[in-house]
Amino acid sequence: MFKKDFFWGTATASYQIEGAFNQDGRGLSVWDVFSRWPGKVRDGHNGDIACDHYNRYKEDVKLMKELGINAYRFSVSWSRVLPDGIGKVNEKGLDFYDRLVDELLKNNITPFMTLFHWDYPYELYRKGGWLNPDSPKWFLEYTKVLCDRLSDRVQYYMTLNEPQCFIGVGHKWGGHAPGLRLSDYDLLYAVHNTLLAHGESVKYIRENAKTKPHIGFAPCGIVAIPSTGNDVDAARRYMFDNSDIGRNAVWMDPVYLGKYPKEFGEQVGNLPKIDLDADLKTISQPLDFFGCNTYHGEIVTTDSSGNVITLRKPVGNTRTAINWHVTPEVLYWGPKLFYERYQKPVIMTENGMANCDTISFDGKCHDPQRIDYVHRHLLSLKKAAEEGVEVDGYFLWSLLDNFEWAEGYNERFGIIYVDYQTQKRTPKDSYYWYKSVIEANGENL
Repeated sequence: MFKKDFFWGTATASYQIEGAFNQDGRGLSVWDVFSRWPGKVRDGHNGDIACDHYNRYKEDVKLMKELGINAYRFSVSWSRVLPDGIGKVNEKGLDFYDRLVDELLKNNITPFMTLFHWDYPYELYRKGGWLNPDSPKWFLEYTKVLCDRLSDRVQYYMTLNEPQCFIGVGHKWGGHAPGLRLSDYDLLYAVHNTLLAHGESVKYIRENAKTKPHIGFAPCGIVAIPSTGNDVDAARRYMFDNSDIGRNAVWMDPVYLGKYPKEFGEQVGNLPKIDLDADLKTISQPLDFFGCNTYHGEIVTTDSSGNVITLRKPVGNTRTAINWHVTPEVLYWGPKLFYERYQKPVIMTENGMANCDTISFDGKCHDPQRIDYVHRHLLSLKKAAEEGVEVDGYFLWSLLDNFEWAEGYNERFGIIYVDYQTQKRTPKDSYYWYKSVIEANGENL
């Protein structure tokens, strides 16, 4: 069973829902610019309006209250608070998050604040972004602004969301903002500076928060599912024995274990002007929970030589609308193996599915596939908890249909349907189903 004080929540991200891209002094982010790059975002979509959450947040918090969640994970737009990324604070932008936090608390919803969910300030990108050796200091300055203003009411923090994506997809493969294809050498700097930014941020919050902080971060949780009971070690090796920036160990081991995977650490240690030992002490600031975003996984075994290999999914295996395989076991094996390795309470900071949702003749949105998906995944998470994994929370992605990055508005992940022409919100069947699960603390699964 889930603990009595389990966090049942939903998650969103600033650029995906807020809109108001040029309202009240907000500066540009890399996603504002990237989405205007022809061919980079499907159908030329952008986040200029998105779900207009910036102007409709009270309506959205009311829907959260009716849903019954006791926690809400949101991210802050760095360039809304600091239009140039550093320097002068935009008080109107900061005031928005002040009001949002107050509205959440008024409705007995615990704020979980993510400092960075991909929308890097464009003015800092022009100065080199994560390649600039001052980038950890820039992130620290941003952290100070948020902590000093909001830590009297916000106690739960995540520094970075999915660095595997904003560095890997954004800086190595070019599919996300800022659309770069850096050399492997430059990527070492980008990864290291990103992790240093995380560490500096954690250190400041820990030492200066006005209420007791609970801090983590939210990398992608890349999960392997053992093909048989004899393949558990293969799953461990797949998840942790590598130096690929798209996987787990490069991002998680330095933070939780104070060391890089051997090969990657040797490469970083050879970079000019890097004091690896001192930097790792900063990067490995103590955290309070292990957060990760997990949607699907690979099935693994070993070949005749003992090498880990992935197996094809069964023919006809269920897929979501975004073409991701449905593998509910990831919410058992992921928490189990992450908890075994890092010994921190697990919070699933994102999990959910894209579906082909529409408003039916009866005016409702029926999404039985999403109900089935979440049901199966929560059963796996519940099994992990019952077998001794300390599981503290689950955040369903997402509260609202929203701008889905390079896919634009073509993928709907929300449990609330958004008509982007009118901004009308319509709770889906999954919204009411999730409400019933929350009310029963998962005992009705």
